[in-house]
Amino acid sequence: MSLDGRLDMRAVARRVARDIPDGSYVNLGIGLPTLVADCVGSDKEIVYHSENGILGMGPAPAPGAEDPELINAGKQPVTLLPGGAFFHHTDAFLMMRGGHVDLTVLGAFQVSEAGDLANWATDDASHPPAVGGAMDLAVGARRVLVMTSHTTKAGEPKLVPRCSYPLTAAGVVDRVYTDLAVLDVTAEGFLVREMVAGLGPDDLQGVTAARLTFAADLAVLDPS
Repeated sequence: MSLDGRLDMRAVARRVARDIPDGSYVNLGIGLPTLVADCVGSDKEIVYHSENGILGMGPAPAPGAEDPELINAGKQPVTLLPGGAFFHHTDAFLMMRGGHVDLTVLGAFQVSEAGDLANWATDDASHPPAVGGAMDLAVGARRVLVMTSHTTKAGEPKLVPRCSYPLTAAGVVDRVYTDLAVLDVTAEGFLVREMVAGLGPDDLQGVTAARLTFAADLAVLDPS
C-alpha cells in the first residue's frame, strides 16, 4: 500500500472552500482551517467571524502593514472589510451559541463514527489543553466541517469508532476532509465520498480505525 498521493493541507483547504456556500457566515478554527479563507473564490461573498469579536474579516495584511491591534482568535494579523465590525467577545460567543454562524471549519485530534469531535486535549504533555471557542462553535454552528490529516505523524488513525480523548462535543460533525478522503458522517458511520487518485477502499480502511462504507458514486478527490 502506498500513501504517496496524500494531499498537502493547502489542497485540502481548497477542497473545503468549494463546499462553503456563497453568502455564508463562517468561523474558521485556529490552525489549519485558517488556510480555507485564502482558497475561497472571488465569486463568493463570505462573512468571516472571529470569537475575539470581529465580523467581516478580510485577508491577511501585506507584510509590513500589520496592525498589532487587529488580530483574529489565533493571534494572526487580519484586515477588516468595508462594513466589518468589532464588538465584545461576549457578543461573539452569543452569535455562536445562538445559531447565527452558518458554518465552522475545525481541526481535530479524533473524530468518531458517530460524529463526536475531540480537538482540545490529548495525553501528550507537549500539547497542553486549549479549548478556546471550539465547544461553542461545535454545538452552535449550523454545520460543522472538520479539516485534518487522516492519521497522526506517528501513523495512528484519527477517524475512530469511539474517541479516546476528551470530547469537544458529541455527534456534531457533518463532514470530514483529510489528506486522503472526503467523508460524510451518517447514521451508519463514515461514508466515503471522495478519495485521492490511486488509493483503493482497502488502502483507506487500512489507515482508518472506524469502519468505512463507500458511496456508489465514489469520486476522485480533486486537489485543484
